[in-house]
Amino acid sequence: MVLEIFSRREQKYLITRAQYQSLIDRMAPYMRYDKFGKEGKYTVTSLYFDNQQHAIYFETKNKLKFRQKLRLRIYDETDINGVAFFEVKQKHKNVVNKRRTAIPLIDAYRYINKPTDNLEKEYEASNYQILKEIHHFRKFYQLEPEMVVSYDRHAFHCITDPDLRITFDLNLRCRNEDLNIEYGPHGENFIDPDLVVLEVKVTNSVPLWLARILQDLQCEQRSASKFCTSLERLKGNALPNNIQHEKVAIGAR
Repeated sequence: MVLEIFSRREQKYLITRAQYQSLIDRMAPYMRYDKFGKEGKYTVTSLYFDNQQHAIYFETKNKLKFRQKLRLRIYDETDINGVAFFEVKQKHKNVVNKRRTAIPLIDAYRYINKPTDNLEKEYEASNYQILKEIHHFRKFYQLEPEMVVSYDRHAFHCITDPDLRITFDLNLRCRNEDLNIEYGPHGENFIDPDLVVLEVKVTNSVPLWLARILQDLQCEQRSASKFCTSLERLKGNALPNNIQHEKVAIGAR
């Protein structure tokens, strides 16, 4: 059964690979590997959408109290007949809500290229209500495929608290040509390769033991938007000159 609705708080950190290794060692008594992948490791490849005015980018960049994104995501190697996930990610203040439906990748492409209002007749999906929400969102913003973002993820779940999840994202890449996500996670690095995006995902608050470890290892909480950083890397001068780009290099503050 596909988990289709998520609601949680997320804290993001930009850490070094050395901090990543130390954190894995320190949290070992409390965490187990995610059930997906090999020892919690797998690749994520996502096709993100935006419009000609880059409305989604500016909503995220300006940190609006309510903002949302649309993406089509696959895990590891997936061919055209494999399963993909259409997902709307919404953020209201500090709470992240995700609504997604499983869909054959070939149907997802048919919908992207020739969308129709008759969703239940034309496409196979695990949740048509969510697909309708995606369709409305896409029409309202006039969203089209913008870029592919991929990374290698190392994921963990807490042994005693099922609501606590920790992910490390490495080797973050992006591209705005060859938008077929089944062709693999290739592209340009858009974050310093020596840095790792750490996300702590909880329902309420970070447990004391984890807060102490993060403090001991001097892990600094920093926002690092994959969407904004990728678009800035790929668009460059096409975005307004007064935009302050995301700081994603070692030593950046």
